[in-house]
Amino acid sequence: MSDTASAAPRVPKRVAAVILNSLKGGVVPRIGLPYITVGREVEIRALLTDLSLIADGGASFRFLVGRYGAGKSFLLQTIRTHAMGEGFVVADADLSPDRRLQGGQGQGLATYRELIRNISTKTRPEGGALNLILDRWVASCADVDESVVNAQLAPLEEMVHGFDFTRMLRRYRMAASGGDEEAMSRVTKWIRGEYRTKSEARAELGSSTIISDDDWYDYVKLIARFLVCSGYKGMLVLIDELVNLYKIPNAITRQYNYEKILTMYNDTLQGKAQYLGMIMGGTPTSIEDRHRGVFSYEALRSRLAQGRFAREDLKDMLAPIIRLQPLTYEELLVLIEKLMQIHAGYFGWTPTLTENDLVDFLKIEFGRVGADTHLTPREVIRDFIELLDILCQNPDANVAELLQSVGGDALAPAAATGDTGTAGGNRNFAEFTI
Repeated sequence: MSDTASAAPRVPKRVAAVILNSLKGGVVPRIGLPYITVGREVEIRALLTDLSLIADGGASFRFLVGRYGAGKSFLLQTIRTHAMGEGFVVADADLSPDRRLQGGQGQGLATYRELIRNISTKTRPEGGALNLILDRWVASCADVDESVVNAQLAPLEEMVHGFDFTRMLRRYRMAASGGDEEAMSRVTKWIRGEYRTKSEARAELGSSTIISDDDWYDYVKLIARFLVCSGYKGMLVLIDELVNLYKIPNAITRQYNYEKILTMYNDTLQGKAQYLGMIMGGTPTSIEDRHRGVFSYEALRSRLAQGRFAREDLKDMLAPIIRLQPLTYEELLVLIEKLMQIHAGYFGWTPTLTENDLVDFLKIEFGRVGADTHLTPREVIRDFIELLDILCQNPDANVAELLQSVGGDALAPAAATGDTGTAGGNRNFAEFTI
């Protein structure tokens, strides 16, 4: 086995269970990603450049594009974990038929609520960190003069809806000082966008302003700016599943949603937003389709279309759109080695798979009909964990026979040509599209 696998760090059982169960179910684990991250160095380096910009008071906007199962969500979660570790606050949400960027029935506000519900920090990575952030700010203001607090909030008051937002912050601080948990809860409810009518907010808070479907993004910008007052470096917003905008049947509704994307894009690039980064994930079709995708909105297409000088071997990783490149065969080999180590540690068994067996497994995966255009890491990982589960439960099973029974002709060329089965000798299997 390779040095990478043999030197793999021991994974806590709880984390190992989440990793294995999530990957076998076809979803990305929320914890334990550093144990299984391979490749993507170029993409990660580009996104880390954005974090530096955000920490300096700037803003960024990126699209992450890849097919289903290509690793978009995995990369988003990897950046999420890294950003929290570096002192950023992260909010993430998946779009759905009920959660859009704009809608006539509160679908945009539903996305905002999901973002705030999932707002996370290093000490609260599972989400629900809004109160923690507010309490941290209150604690930082405990021993300072009121004029210092006013100077701290002054930049927020100059922003759209900033006066109402800062008034709620002051109300929360006053309630916290007096131990009034009910008043604190009402302010939190307001910031989460959970007041449905202005009359309800007026009755409980004395405020006739509520966060609505039309202006929720303005409050995202306010929260990002406020986070710096609480000691954080900024805010990273991750929005996945843009394909749900592509699927909207009504063309006018789709255009309204793309117009919202344009507003966000312009704000970040023109300096109207501070300490805010946005990453949106979608499939190539949901972005590039001229009839229903993001490119159907001409103002966005003209801004996002690739220039004339970029090509397959010379990517511009500073462009707004990052297209995920295929994982190489060697990277996949390292990945399944890591998964085997995690599986063995969790279930307490000794795998009998050799490196040649792992190579044969990948040959079988790449030997499928249509693998050159449709095989994704998600499918490879899911099949491999299933193989590990079977071997763990059937210790007398012959690995070579099991692989041969499934692989058939896919393994024949190696035997016929005397292939040694090393990773470097199978470059032809590395070229698949994800």
